[in-house]
Amino acid sequence: MACLEVCMEGNFKGEKEENTLDGTVDWKGQPAIKGKTGQWVAGAIVLLNQGLATLAFFGVGVNLVLFLTRVLGQNNADAANSVSKWTGTVYIFSLVGAFLSDSYWGRYKTCAIFQVIFVIGLVSLSLSSYMFLIRPRGCGDEQTPCGSHSSLEVGMFYLSSYLVALGNGGYQPNIATFGADQFDEEDPREGHSKVAFFSYFYLSLNLGSLFSNTILSYFEDEGMWALGFWVSAGSAFAALVLFLMGSTRYRHFRPSGNPIARFCQVLVAATKKWRVQMPEGGKGLYAEDSKDCPPNGSRKMLHTHGFKFLDRAAYITSRDLQDQKQGSSSLWLICPISQVEEVKCILRLLPIWLCTIIYSVVFTQMASLFVEQGAAMKTTISNFRIPPASMSSFDILSVALFIFLYRRVLDPLACRLRKRDSKGLTELQRMGIGLVIAVLAMVSAGIVECYRLKYAQKSCTHCEGSSSLSIFWQVPQYAFIGASEVFMYVGQLEFFNAQAPDGLKSFGSALCMTSISLGNYVSSLLVTMVMKISTEDHMPGWIPGNLNRGHLDRFYFLLAALTTIDLVVYIACAKWYRCIKREGKCEQEEDEEDEFDV
Repeated sequence: MACLEVCMEGNFKGEKEENTLDGTVDWKGQPAIKGKTGQWVAGAIVLLNQGLATLAFFGVGVNLVLFLTRVLGQNNADAANSVSKWTGTVYIFSLVGAFLSDSYWGRYKTCAIFQVIFVIGLVSLSLSSYMFLIRPRGCGDEQTPCGSHSSLEVGMFYLSSYLVALGNGGYQPNIATFGADQFDEEDPREGHSKVAFFSYFYLSLNLGSLFSNTILSYFEDEGMWALGFWVSAGSAFAALVLFLMGSTRYRHFRPSGNPIARFCQVLVAATKKWRVQMPEGGKGLYAEDSKDCPPNGSRKMLHTHGFKFLDRAAYITSRDLQDQKQGSSSLWLICPISQVEEVKCILRLLPIWLCTIIYSVVFTQMASLFVEQGAAMKTTISNFRIPPASMSSFDILSVALFIFLYRRVLDPLACRLRKRDSKGLTELQRMGIGLVIAVLAMVSAGIVECYRLKYAQKSCTHCEGSSSLSIFWQVPQYAFIGASEVFMYVGQLEFFNAQAPDGLKSFGSALCMTSISLGNYVSSLLVTMVMKISTEDHMPGWIPGNLNRGHLDRFYFLLAALTTIDLVVYIACAKWYRCIKREGKCEQEEDEEDEFDV
């Protein structure tokens, strides 16, 4: 009855006081009024917050591999593995943030708490680096090595850096979903704005990192690590203050309770009825009363075919009817269709999600091996030295360019070519295109490495800048990565947000981040395996400390081959996938179901 009360209340208030249709509430817990909450005012605050927070995060992350080699004295392979593990941990923490957000705290509270942790981590990282690690003062540039450090000092650095990982990881999936919450997708105009928001969100993420990848990267490359970390801490604090200033304008979805319990109830109820004979066509299943809403205002989900074993959890037996008359019915014995479909929905998303992990292996090379490759190339123009990590600004420029091209050129063109009323390229199709471009990125990187080795000094001791090949030959591989991000990661954000159940929206965004997380861990595993195999018989290996004696090009070509195989598997999974069906949108979604095929 809660849904009817909300609608009636909105009708009495008139058009100016019209409430949202998606069940959101304002900061006082009252039904959200369209004209006074959310939309682009709140969305703009979230975008600015994301830009500042990203500047802070990449102020640490973009040059972390060089900090580990120059300040802590790690070799190239160990530093690349450390960065992959740290970045992977960032995204593993996104599951923690998503669980707390969807289950108990809500997205606003979760974002605020983890941003506080993020600021604390950056401040402690700045202090520990300035006081203990950067000794003698000015060390950590290309020429001046830093002294040795005690286990306690190194431990403080890792504690601080993993606090940064916890804060950013818990915050990141929730801020994307929280920004999307500011637009009512049941309203056609706001629904269009919601789709646009994800593109602008990813653009603000990249523009926020542009300052880090250029200005901060330059200062850190010159040995001014403490200054770079302090700027990051200041930016994170400004992002937190800005976020809190918009508190009265935000729209909120209420948390839906522990999803693990709901999933277990479906599995237990289905298992208990494994011998029951089920009728055809989904008859005899327990559905919520049409006048009622599922808990916390979530939209009801309609029955779909597939995973028929789980339908047993919603099948009404004579014993269930008897228990209902006696008032002893339990969700561990019978579950409504919406609850069963929630489990089915997540199971359908998993194959698509698994196929995105190899792409993330490609993406993570930009923060590790691309930087090490660039450092071994010619990085000077006259007397000016280009920091290798700053080359990722070409990735950012590529993202900005392709977001504009996609929204203004490619998407409208796709709509016309399909000769029917549609949204243009579907999310799944765009993700497939992203995988194709990722293959091109790795092939490009491998070719550049072949030529870098051709013009390299094999006998050098300190091999930074040892090749006469200009670092600007890396531009194509960065540009390809940026283009692939627009199709893969923006498509992923839209896809998982649209296809996740209402009570698991943050979990949907967390799936995007855990894909990046596992990509980093798989990258670390691949580097370890490649080095173990390629260093047999006293060979230097593919990725030695002196890249001029290795074969980094072979590693890039290996990634291109793995991504090609992943593309084939992804196409099969995308053709198998069927979209979520919600009440009120089922006819539209049935018409669009085939459009999810690649």
